[in-house]
Amino acid sequence: MYTTSHPPTTSRPQSYAPTPYSYTPTSSLSAKISLDEEVKLADTSAERDLLDSLAEIYSIIRTLDGLEKAYIKDAVTETEYTEMCAKLLKQYKSILSDEGVEKEFGDLETFGRRWEIECPRATERIRIGMPSTVEQPSHNPNISAAGAGAASSRLIVDATENFITFLDALKLNMSSKETLHPLLSDVIQSVNKVTERDFDHRGKIIQWLITLNQMRTTEELSEGQIRDLTFDMEQAYAGFKGTIY
Repeated sequence: MYTTSHPPTTSRPQSYAPTPYSYTPTSSLSAKISLDEEVKLADTSAERDLLDSLAEIYSIIRTLDGLEKAYIKDAVTETEYTEMCAKLLKQYKSILSDEGVEKEFGDLETFGRRWEIECPRATERIRIGMPSTVEQPSHNPNISAAGAGAASSRLIVDATENFITFLDALKLNMSSKETLHPLLSDVIQSVNKVTERDFDHRGKIIQWLITLNQMRTTEELSEGQIRDLTFDMEQAYAGFKGTIY
């Protein structure tokens, strides 16, 4: 279990502009201020929810960085790493799906500078948007060295169906990140269960996943991007079929 900390309240930027005028509190006002009194960071429930969401993002980044380090050191199994990493990435995206949180968050680089976060492994994993085991599948003992010969027919059918579903979505002019990203994630995950071989245009699947992952939820691909994506996925599908037939 990884321990995480929340952003220090003392480092949070002031929510007001500094005044050019000096001010000395009166004795009567000073008498009303208690050093033991809890300082409120938010006055409304909406502000509290926003701060809680930013704190959760901070925690996720810290936890994800620790998980990446643990995986490199073989301190967690591939299955544990994959499940936890996918869960953290999903939580991260879910929190940022709120427009208010997304606006306050800005971007990952800005957020990192603001809270002085040095988590390069987590930053890269968030940028890619998928566990390392999905991006670069490790050796699967159930798949023979010759390729997908030992893969079950069910896995091959699943991967094929996912390719076709994704290509059909493009033909139906679906272009939003919200629609395409999960479909393309299904493609690469099902392909990895069939073969470890780096077939033609497999890298393009990863590149497009990264592109979609970095888009805002409401963003859509341009017509030119859709044409390029369609071509790359058709080539990737042909490359995949070449490894199993």
